Amino acid sequence: MKLVRLRAIARKEFLHVFRDRLSLAIAVALPLILIIIFGFALSFDVKHVPLVVWDQSETQLSRELISRFTGSPYFRLVDYARNYPEVERAVDSGQALLALVISRDFAAHLESGRPAAVQLIADGGDSNTATIALGYAEAVARGFSQQIAVQQVQQQRGLTLQPPIDLRPRVWFNADLESRNYIIPGLIAVIMMVIAAILTSLTIAREWERGTMEQLIATPVRGIELVLGKLIPYFVVGMFDVLLAVLMTELVFQVPLRGNILLLFGTAAVFLSGALSIGMLISILTRNQLLATQLAMVLTFLPADLLSGFLSPIENMPRAIQLVTYFVPARYFVTLLRSIYLKGVGLDVLAWEAATLLTFCSVTVVVALLCFRKKLA
Repeated sequence: MKLVRLRAIARKEFLHVFRDRLSLAIAVALPLILIIIFGFALSFDVKHVPLVVWDQSETQLSRELISRFTGSPYFRLVDYARNYPEVERAVDSGQALLALVISRDFAAHLESGRPAAVQLIADGGDSNTATIALGYAEAVARGFSQQIAVQQVQQQRGLTLQPPIDLRPRVWFNADLESRNYIIPGLIAVIMMVIAAILTSLTIAREWERGTMEQLIATPVRGIELVLGKLIPYFVVGMFDVLLAVLMTELVFQVPLRGNILLLFGTAAVFLSGALSIGMLISILTRNQLLATQLAMVLTFLPADLLSGFLSPIENMPRAIQLVTYFVPARYFVTLLRSIYLKGVGLDVLAWEAATLLTFCSVTVVVALLCFRKKLA
């Protein structure tokens, strides 16, 4: 391999990237647009759950229970109902996700020391949100019940009760429990995987469709020089995208970067090289730009989005799917990014993920080089 020929191929591809505005837009603008859209639109936080209340008791105790819900950031009172048809109408129309029904004898039962019935109706259409909202509601009701029980014992015995367990929760790594701090680092991995594969999936196929591959075959340029020369420009553009993504996470989304930034860019370079090689391999095998683009989307976006642990924990997937995720490189990069961003750990903790990512990069580069042949058929 001669550096002169490698530099010439790289220069040719650089010129194509900067002259082709569409390719440049895909390479630079699209990742930023995707980060902004997904960063602001995608959230796992469940707050301001719409709540409708039917207070049949209309007493001080019932109003105090309602204030526990309305005073919480997790609930938003949208209406008061006067009967069950109004409750059903609010839930059926989507106006409310939860309905709180307080019985007529609510206060009387509590004052006499008996359990008071409170009905909670949830719209289970969105099962995940409903489950979380029910958990919040149960916590509010439990806190109210404990307060009433303590007050009753203090009134009867004249004692000041202290809870037997003094729980002092402390959240590590994401103290504000903001889902964007968890989503954005993983989003960088998904976007890098898709963009890198799409960009390089067009390179070799474009040469075949335009008829310029025959000219390259007639030159002394070797296969390894041609493949690496075409990868270098997109690698530079991809690392620039990583820089922009890191700046956006810091300046726009305020996601804390607690780890080593050199480790972040180092692992990103390894992952990017492997993702670019996947696109190059697709381009070499298909020799068709449309087919190459479609295959790149199917083979990169779907696994990176669904099987990397970006949206749903891998531990919750069926065992067979969990085994498949070991062959998805984005799985390891998502873990690396989240650990570097949130936990600030290094290679002493992430050695397995880093080694696996390096193996993925080496294998894909070698396979792409072996599959390329300087011949017409």
